[in-house]
Amino acid sequence: MPERKSGWNNLKGFDLKLFLLFFLLIYGGFHLLFFLRIQAAIRMGGMGFAILLLLLAAGFLAPLIIRALEGRVSDLLVRFLALLGYYWMAFLLFFLFVSLFVELYNFVALAVVSRFNGNIDAFIPTAGMRFMIPAAVAVLLAVYGSFEAGSLRTEFLTIHSEKIPKEIGKIRIVQISDVHIGGALQAGNVSGIIRAVREAAPDVVVSTGDLVDGRGTYLEEAARQFSEIKPKWGKFAVAGNHEFYLGIDKATEFMEEAGFVFLRNRTATIAGAVDLIGVDDPGGVMEAKVIVDDRELLSRTEGNHFKILLKHRPDVEKKAIGFFELQLSGHTHSGQIFPFSIVTNLVFPYHAGDYQLSQESLLHVNRGAGVWGPPIRLLAPPEIMVIDLLSK
Repeated sequence: MPERKSGWNNLKGFDLKLFLLFFLLIYGGFHLLFFLRIQAAIRMGGMGFAILLLLLAAGFLAPLIIRALEGRVSDLLVRFLALLGYYWMAFLLFFLFVSLFVELYNFVALAVVSRFNGNIDAFIPTAGMRFMIPAAVAVLLAVYGSFEAGSLRTEFLTIHSEKIPKEIGKIRIVQISDVHIGGALQAGNVSGIIRAVREAAPDVVVSTGDLVDGRGTYLEEAARQFSEIKPKWGKFAVAGNHEFYLGIDKATEFMEEAGFVFLRNRTATIAGAVDLIGVDDPGGVMEAKVIVDDRELLSRTEGNHFKILLKHRPDVEKKAIGFFELQLSGHTHSGQIFPFSIVTNLVFPYHAGDYQLSQESLLHVNRGAGVWGPPIRLLAPPEIMVIDLLSK
């Protein structure tokens, strides 16, 4: 099988501070474009100019302000600010994307009309149009993306294996990933995900990382709701990068209250036939992190058991292929918002869906049930995954 190289492998040493600086520079560029467009389209006096700068500064700093306020002020206020700030983030992304198309049209129109000595003014968008068209389309895309983010889908996968005893019959596993409880997605939004999990009637529930992503008191209610799901063989979770950003002690406390067994570089056996091998996300801790070899963890398991590798990031260790039957991952959100998905597809070759790594090993990359940042998805609907393991 040809080896796929993940762009993340080249970024493991990437410092979190540099990432934040990189993000803020790009996000600052979004605001600068919007400022230049609206300034060219609308004449404003000194007061209007000052108000515009103040609002843009608030929008730019919103992600940092939201993080700073979590757990210090009321959850209702944090949620209100998060919705404003993250919807603004999505609006700017769409505004930039549509603006690029408007500028492309502008360039082509100038080239064509000039060649035929026509009336250029009739074909070139005005400054007002160069602002209003991207703004209007961005609003429409944000509205549609809000509906798509709430359209949770249940996907199904059936695997037949000789390692599943006939007397067991079927083991149904439900995978959730990237719920991101926190910020814009608080306890009230979790109920739909929990309802879908219950309707699937799982024997086992696994969370492949980024289940929690905030510090508000809403975590207590979310943990209570998850604790009411009691599958036959239990609930298991692994740490994603956001569990580390939250604080691994706080994440561990949530897992215990929610009834999850937190598999941190260790294995749990269910039904006497299936091994769940949990791996910590290597990108979660930038200092003093312990990198565990997948092959080493797999070598400690029973040879006749069906092995499921639970790994937040969809990185595949080539030497581990063939030593597990199924790897369940998430992290990518399938890009969450087009056109950002173009970038994530370049960074993560295993982007979303099923990948047959070898005759023995299959990888499923979950699109995620929640959202990071904006409560919006575009061309990347959320999912929970139902896997039925049957005797061959």
